[in-house]
Amino acid sequence: MRKLIAVLITVVCIVMLAGCGAKSSPEVAIDYGNSSIYSKEDMDSAIQMIKKEFDTWDGCELHSITYGTDEECNDENIKWMNELEEANDAKETFTQCIMFKSNFHSPKEGGGAWNADEEYTDWQWWLARSDGGQWKLMSWGY
Repeated sequence: MRKLIAVLITVVCIVMLAGCGAKSSPEVAIDYGNSSIYSKEDMDSAIQMIKKEFDTWDGCELHSITYGTDEECNDENIKWMNELEEANDAKETFTQCIMFKSNFHSPKEGGGAWNADEEYTDWQWWLARSDGGQWKLMSWGY
């Protein structure tokens, strides 16, 4: 009987401790806006690239991502994306670009480029691709 109680207590402790290391991410609000250029799937694949980069920012908490506008996806900005690509010695020629804005909170202690415990708003994310290809994150910031 004592062995059974000891085993049950051990199992209960393991189950209770199993979730201790898990870090739950807060829900990120996504605003797709209205686009006549990009589908939700197009935007979701770009958003995945943004989230992947953001996940490397220790201590920052992402609150929202908002699609810019179709007007941002113009010849001038596509030219800029291609100039960035050329400056990085890459060979791809882009035909499409997309811009999102995000709001996030910096780490409580700051560090790196971040002011401590501050809300950053309208942080821009620029991505580009060739006709329906994979998005490439080209630039981010203000």
